[in-house]
Amino acid sequence: MTDKNRIEELIREHISGTSMFIVSVKVSASNRITVLVDTREGITIDECALLHRHIEKALDRDSEDFELLVSSPGLDSPFTVIEQYYKNEGKKVAVVDNEGEKYTGILKNVTGGGFDLETEVKIKGAGKEKKDIPFNFDQVKATKIVLTI
Repeated sequence: MTDKNRIEELIREHISGTSMFIVSVKVSASNRITVLVDTREGITIDECALLHRHIEKALDRDSEDFELLVSSPGLDSPFTVIEQYYKNEGKKVAVVDNEGEKYTGILKNVTGGGFDLETEVKIKGAGKEKKDIPFNFDQVKATKIVLTI
């Protein structure tokens, strides 16, 4: 089985000095390597292909066969790294806290420790009012982008 740390090292080597960041790296028991990367602007197919070639060139298929997939995380994937919060600041997201409560709103004020979620709260007899709800990252079970059509 291919060493996950070796793959991460190869990725860091390739993305050093770029706006790319690692979202996740997985190596299955059957040696399927899945690399998810992104940038704040969104990653291109060409950027994924270049990273794929860089990793593949550094590994030896003769000593250990593998399957390699390099991609961006899907739009419906939950955020796993802080860079995804920065990338999606100002966009509508759904947040599930550790107690299972669900919130929807605009992602704002992302810092190293957490973020604010601008939501609309119904005020009895007065309509709706905007309210910022602060979250620490350790309070959050999952955050996903909300797709609007």
